[in-house]
Amino acid sequence: MKFRKKPVVIEAFQMTKERRQDNSEWPEWLNKAWNKELGEIGFVGGQDFSNSDGTDELFITTLKGHMRCSFGDYIIKGVQGELYPCKLDIFEQTYEAVE
Repeated sequence: MKFRKKPVVIEAFQMTKERRQDNSEWPEWLNKAWNKELGEIGFVGGQDFSNSDGTDELFITTLKGHMRCSFGDYIIKGVQGELYPCKLDIFEQTYEAVE
């Protein structure tokens, strides 16, 4: 059998080196995730958490464990509020902007 993914509206934010160092453009939900405890589901933090200088890539604690968020990846807030990274090419094939 074949299935089509239901149309779902998600929130997403593309993480770049510049946005990593300057969080002024970060959405509120991402700032909240940054302030969660290390290891808590939905936590977003620097790859070198304890020694982060703002130039390291991020990782996200998901229901499936820790996932790396490389520069250029999107951070997606799913339909149940969960966060996970998504590679640019997959994001562009899967999602389109809505107004």
